[in-house]
Amino acid sequence: MGGDTAVHVTIDIFTQINLTDSAAKLREGREKALGPQQTPETSANAYRVKYREHIRNKYSAIKDMNARLGENVKLNSRYTKLIIVKEHRHKKQRENEIMASGRRHEEIISNYASSITIGHLFELDEDGQLPQIVMLLGPAGIGKTLTAIKIMLDWANGELYQSRFDYVFYINCRELNFVSEQGSIEDLIFKNCADQNAPTKEILMNPEKLLFIIDGFDELRFSFNQSESNFSSDPCEKQSVEIVLSSLFRKKVLHKSYLIITTRPTALEKLKQCLEDGHCAERYAEILGFSENAREEYFHKFFRNEEQAIKAYNFVEDREMLFTMCFIPIVCWIICTVLKQQMEAGEDLAQTSRTVTDVYVLYLSSLMKGHSSNSKQQIQMNLKGLCSLAADGVRRQKILFEEDEIKQHGLDTADSLFLNENMFQKDLDCEHVYSFIHLSFQEFFAALSCVLQKEETTVEDSETILKNVKMLLKRDTNNGNYSTLTVRFLFGLLNDERKEEREKMLSCKISPLIKETLVKWVEEKPTVSLFSYVGKKMTSYLEAFHCLYEIQEKKIVQSAMNLYTRLILTEHNFTKMDEIVLSFCIKHCCKLESLCLRQCSFQDEDMPRPCKQPRRAQYQHEPHHSPIYQLCQALMAPNSILKTLNLWKCRLTAAGCGDLADVLRTSQSLTDLYLYNSVEEAGVRLLCGGLKHPNCKLQTLELDSCRVTAAACGDLADVLTTSRSLTELILGGNELGDSGVRLLCEGLKHPNCKLQRLNSPCLLAGAGCCPDLSSFVLVCHNHKGSLKFLLTCKGLRSSTVTSPIHALMPPLCLSLSCSLESCRVTAAGCGDLAAVLRTSRSLTELHLGYNELGEAGVRLLCEGLKHPNCKLQNLHLKWCRVTAAGCRDLAAVLRTSRSLTELHLGYNELGEAGVRLLCEGLKHPNCKLQNLHLDKMYFREEMWAELDAVKDTKPDLVIQIQGSW
Repeated sequence: MGGDTAVHVTIDIFTQINLTDSAAKLREGREKALGPQQTPETSANAYRVKYREHIRNKYSAIKDMNARLGENVKLNSRYTKLIIVKEHRHKKQRENEIMASGRRHEEIISNYASSITIGHLFELDEDGQLPQIVMLLGPAGIGKTLTAIKIMLDWANGELYQSRFDYVFYINCRELNFVSEQGSIEDLIFKNCADQNAPTKEILMNPEKLLFIIDGFDELRFSFNQSESNFSSDPCEKQSVEIVLSSLFRKKVLHKSYLIITTRPTALEKLKQCLEDGHCAERYAEILGFSENAREEYFHKFFRNEEQAIKAYNFVEDREMLFTMCFIPIVCWIICTVLKQQMEAGEDLAQTSRTVTDVYVLYLSSLMKGHSSNSKQQIQMNLKGLCSLAADGVRRQKILFEEDEIKQHGLDTADSLFLNENMFQKDLDCEHVYSFIHLSFQEFFAALSCVLQKEETTVEDSETILKNVKMLLKRDTNNGNYSTLTVRFLFGLLNDERKEEREKMLSCKISPLIKETLVKWVEEKPTVSLFSYVGKKMTSYLEAFHCLYEIQEKKIVQSAMNLYTRLILTEHNFTKMDEIVLSFCIKHCCKLESLCLRQCSFQDEDMPRPCKQPRRAQYQHEPHHSPIYQLCQALMAPNSILKTLNLWKCRLTAAGCGDLADVLRTSQSLTDLYLYNSVEEAGVRLLCGGLKHPNCKLQTLELDSCRVTAAACGDLADVLTTSRSLTELILGGNELGDSGVRLLCEGLKHPNCKLQRLNSPCLLAGAGCCPDLSSFVLVCHNHKGSLKFLLTCKGLRSSTVTSPIHALMPPLCLSLSCSLESCRVTAAGCGDLAAVLRTSRSLTELHLGYNELGEAGVRLLCEGLKHPNCKLQNLHLKWCRVTAAGCRDLAAVLRTSRSLTELHLGYNELGEAGVRLLCEGLKHPNCKLQNLHLDKMYFREEMWAELDAVKDTKPDLVIQIQGSW
């Protein structure tokens, strides 16, 4: 213990035992010994006021990395709260965190139970101990230094640690690397002070009131392998910087002082060794980054302009991967900086904004520049090692690496940018493994490894790279999972326009070696049957579109997309980025004639988000675009030749219908729009605005099961009287009501009405038909004699299924189609239907899907179908429990029917025997069938041979093999 400290302790003891005179004399003697410069005004307590003011002036403003001379930002106007946790995560938790993206990633990092603030770093732990050393961890760019400075400023402003610490000192480790002369703890304190008159000796007399913030331990170049005999207990003794710090870490000096040490996780093990034998309580705390709310707050603080902040934040939130990576503060800063520059230049973000690849390149470049403690050669070696490690991990589908693996790739665990160290309990020991900060960074470096040009590249090197890339593409095609982002980054890195700019940023050359392979791969995607993309296959095609979006080369995008004439995407939850990518690719697809989105959902901006108000409630003045706005913009492109748009069970908002109405007003090619169970009445009325426009070319409109009531029928009637093109209207599954039917009848009677085919719902009152149904049919007959009438009846009892058909059996010249799907039709009902088939002159189409007809029902139905008076042309029996026995009866129909041309048998229990029986019927010379729909589940190689034989006999027959829908 130093002499001054001993005197101070003695004074305290004398005061406590009431020896006040002795204490006063000792205090007087000490003040004389301190010399004339140590007046009461410059004592520790009095100086603290001056020191606080100095710290406020020093740290109240910060400079951005790209700041020009004289530019700075107030720290408190920019700093945003970070998520800090005081627990070690389990291995599975860490893996989930590394791999998650979008909302899932936000949920994981925001829901840790041990989240704390900087004000809680020195609170008692569960055992009632007060930590003296806080290890504050986080990867590069996560906000460790800004947090350290924020602690300094808050203390100086009287907002933090007021009763706990009299003085807080900031020590920058990067600067200490360049200190060659000897120094002491006292010298480190002097560097924090405004002048050399600071009463350092008095300050040091109360070590329990001192906090030292050691920022950037991972950047120190010292080995810390000093012998304990070299340590010093005197804070004024001059030693090498390494010994001074070692003495402080091990509590050999200022034993009662407190420390906050910031470090990247890769140096955690080294730090723990430096803290050994300190015999004091420690606390582990890790900065995870920004929560979703904090990200939004940061955008507002950065832009300081509400309109710009909202526009930029919405832009990023729509792009899932960018939004995910904004949990890292430096990525958030990079994105804000780029977007602000584009806004100030008057550029449209949607047209000129950088891709995800661009942002990752900027992030890598900024950290490489900021890590100035390493030479350029070391940084390049580090980069190559990271690329090699990442590529190895992607090939082996591995995200956690042992220390030996890190070293095999030439990386120093204590000095590797972008790596995290993770410690997990394993049996009685701790397991140390390493990972990239997020899986997306591993995939980015893996992609970079394929395009970085070596100084000397051999033929063998080139062949290895091409082989690895082809394997990567094959894996992505097969399972579309682990290496998905790697492939996207490969495309993004090979953009010709930005190649030179990126080479300058990364200080290395980018090789175009694999570009031809990538282009060939993406152009091969449409060669597979485009009947239906479901599950992994559909996801794989969507990933190809993401790749085209990343490369942003018009010639390549158009070449790939012009191979598509028909596109079907099924059961996919489109993120905002998916919507942007799909729209981008469709806009560049000049040959697409049919687009079907089946049971797809779109991210609605009005949907409530966790812990937040709906965005529209916050910013009413912001323009409201529907989830399909981008898609509709693409469909209105001058080069679009789309004829058919099918949005089946896509649940569109009214705003979405407004955007579709704009398409109807603009498109010169769209003729068929199918919206089964996708819109509601408010949306229907908006659609009618587009249908009535003189430029609208639509011929077929399906509004089946769209909750159309009498209110919308008036709008539809107006469409019938004004539309120059609409020839088919499908209204099945709606409750039009008597007044709705009357309104439609008025439209149908109008001389300008061009309608030729009407699908109407069956309107029943108990067991009898609604009176208006008959009047509806009479109007159709009297005014539109050529109108084909389709009656849709859903949910009826078996006993009533023929009632609506009998109502239409008088000798009208209407062509009648009837849908009895999901009407609980049984064998008994099939007998009644057979009677209808034998006598009706008008029934040409019958839908019986989703009824359990069974063998007996199919047999009875077939008796009617074989009757010479039967005029049925189209029969749908999907999900009807048709078996091989039923196929025998249907084969007999095929041999005798003079009218049946289309038969649907998907989702039945036909078996191979049943398909063979059907094939025999199909080959019969009297068979008139032109279209047969079957389920793919029955087809082994032998069955394909049977069908080929049928095709040889009947070359005009179309056999469609359905997927899983």
